[in-house]
Amino acid sequence: MTDTDLIEGPLHAVHTELGATFAPFGGWTMPASYAGVVVEHTAVRETVGLFDVGHLGKASVTGPGAAAFVNSVLTNDLGRIEPGKAQYTLCCTESGGVVDDLIAYYVSDDDVFLVPNAANTADVVAAMAAQAPDSVSVVNQHREFGVLAVQGPKAAEVLQELGLPTDMDYMAFEDATWNSVAVRVCRTGYTGEHGYELVPPAGDVEPLFRALLAAVRSRGGQVCGLGARDTLRTEMGYPLHGHELSLDISPLQARCGWAIGWKKDAFWGKEALTAEKAGGPTRTLRGLKALDRGVLRPGLTVRVSGQDIGTTTSGTFSPSLKVGIALALLDAEVAPAVGTEVEVDVRGRALRCEVVAPPFVAAKTR
Repeated sequence: MTDTDLIEGPLHAVHTELGATFAPFGGWTMPASYAGVVVEHTAVRETVGLFDVGHLGKASVTGPGAAAFVNSVLTNDLGRIEPGKAQYTLCCTESGGVVDDLIAYYVSDDDVFLVPNAANTADVVAAMAAQAPDSVSVVNQHREFGVLAVQGPKAAEVLQELGLPTDMDYMAFEDATWNSVAVRVCRTGYTGEHGYELVPPAGDVEPLFRALLAAVRSRGGQVCGLGARDTLRTEMGYPLHGHELSLDISPLQARCGWAIGWKKDAFWGKEALTAEKAGGPTRTLRGLKALDRGVLRPGLTVRVSGQDIGTTTSGTFSPSLKVGIALALLDAEVAPAVGTEVEVDVRGRALRCEVVAPPFVAAKTR
């Protein structure tokens, strides 16, 4: 895909005005940074940050029995929650690979709103539509809504200034209005901080973004790009599809078995995943923290005592810890225990790292 093929979101001109640098994300051109990743990352951890994540997918599943259908497809159990709550879940193949991980908003028994990753939205919608009963409609709404994330210790203050709801449990949502604009507000995020994600119609996203930005800046916060979003999620050990999850990396290997409703009668991939659970996954996800100076990246070989034991799936410099960190898939048979020292091959140099259990910093989502 060339730069001219990339989709520009409804806020592209605003990001240009704000001095953003851009990068491709899932077929979209999105802001990577404004003031620098470290500055933006630190703002989210210490004050508040505002992200445009409108590249994320959106899809509706509606009609009689919509929630029951979604529950028969996706891994997690909608029966664990109730209308007004959201749930992290996965869409798997029958062989147990991951088509995508996504958030399901349980609106009612006849209405479920899905937020997949940008690059996988069409695949998720097509797969579900092909299996949906006649009573259920699965519609791709990727371009119909924006998604804004307000994350950090002062996130609630920002929303309260705009008269939007904030007093809700983690993974709960409310449908509200702002200046006569319908906005779905959910206590979710991808940073590990207390935060919210707002879903307005695409045509109304700019005035809401500008109002939020003014409230963020008045509290010493920053508008943030997706570069900081990646360093923040890596510090939390959150998986990213295409890195820690993929058609070749199962939820069990990625330590996402908690997002599987094992007692459900059916979901896509249940038989394969149940077999993998019984036999034990061949790989397991661990965190690595550099003991020497150096930046970790995806795709690096991990060794212990000269033996190749796995590969890094994500890697970055942690602005919070001031060291290199990574997530890595390691051979389950020889995966070293937490606290063990390993080596990562960084361009021919052995970088010493400690095996850790993510998150690298404490989560404050609740």
